[in-house]
Amino acid sequence: MSAIISVSQLNRYIALKLGGDLKLKSITVRGELSDFKLHYKSGHAYFELKDESSVIKGVMFSRQASRLNFTPKSGMSVLCSGSIEVYEPNGAYQIIATELIPTGLGAQLAQLNALKERLAAQGVFAQERKKALPKLPRKIAVVTSLGAAALQDVIKILKQRYPIGEVEVFAAQVQGERAHITIAQALEEADKSGADVIILTRGGGSYIDLAPFNTEQAVLAVANCKTPIISAVGHETDTTLVDYAADERQPTPSAAAQCCAVEIESLINAAEDMDARICRAFENGISRSKERLFKLDARVKLCSPDSGIKRSQDALTAISKRLDLAYVANISRGFAEIKRLDGIIYGAAKTAAESRLVQLERASAQIEAMNPYKVLERGYAIALKDGSAVYSSDRIKTDDRLTIRFNRFDIRVRVEEIFDENKGER
Repeated sequence: MSAIISVSQLNRYIALKLGGDLKLKSITVRGELSDFKLHYKSGHAYFELKDESSVIKGVMFSRQASRLNFTPKSGMSVLCSGSIEVYEPNGAYQIIATELIPTGLGAQLAQLNALKERLAAQGVFAQERKKALPKLPRKIAVVTSLGAAALQDVIKILKQRYPIGEVEVFAAQVQGERAHITIAQALEEADKSGADVIILTRGGGSYIDLAPFNTEQAVLAVANCKTPIISAVGHETDTTLVDYAADERQPTPSAAAQCCAVEIESLINAAEDMDARICRAFENGISRSKERLFKLDARVKLCSPDSGIKRSQDALTAISKRLDLAYVANISRGFAEIKRLDGIIYGAAKTAAESRLVQLERASAQIEAMNPYKVLERGYAIALKDGSAVYSSDRIKTDDRLTIRFNRFDIRVRVEEIFDENKGER
């Protein structure tokens, strides 16, 4: 019967065996990085390396992890150098990594991150560089491949939502070795075309397919455009460097078209709302003008000759009433005085009373004579021009319209001939 050992003894024995193998002391393994995690306290990195059929766990301690010149991400193809050791507590063997080097796509991603960091440091992606999109663009430039399905999506949406906008397409290769050059050239032409907004777009694809939109030349071409740019490259989950440099990023070509084109129904509703507000403002203006006109009319009536005559008539009526009251009061006092002195100085009192009465009557007659309309009761008339009495022939001329005021009526006449006793006929 073989010797009996414990689990710990077995794991220690296996660790010694593996530790004694010089090939496993310094080994480099190619594989795809998976489940990469950096412990926030210790700084150690934990990960897995896998290929089509196998997986091995790995760890990189903080000292080596802090020296990495790229950001490891799951899916990268890497070369992992280190040694194979057994972790005795669970009997699992793992690679203790001393170096990670990206290869293939992993290397490209590392280069992309480096370019992204450099452009960000130059301020190419700064938020303050972003330009506002026009609300109602008259001309929309589209930079893409003429055969791209993305172009048809953009044109379809713009025709449906914004038929009043002009669309001009600037052809560019969106895939291939020279694609980034044609993209930069097309953006430069679109920027000089007088467009109000530019849509840079293509459909989805692999990382390699989208590579032209991750080049420094394409990114700087976007950043240098004076015209606002909407980037819609790839599908919703795809992100390229031109997305960071553009003024607006949309997940799909259709979304980009919707972003720069207001629905025509919205414009119609806005126009109807503005028309209603203009009508209300016009009506309010008319109402205020009417109110002001009424006030001016009242002031004109207040200052008219008719108003003056009416005020004079009211004043004469008041004076006449006061004179009548004074007259009656004086007569009453006179009779009372006569009665009191009756019998003693009857004759003298009567004479004085009669004299007083005569004086009062004379004064009343004088006041009555002052009434300009009293003379009308005796058949006379007053000629008025523009509300004022005509007292000289100099104030009138042939064909003037005059008002002849009688006691109880007025007539309108036209002057045919003027005869002045001093000047003769004229």
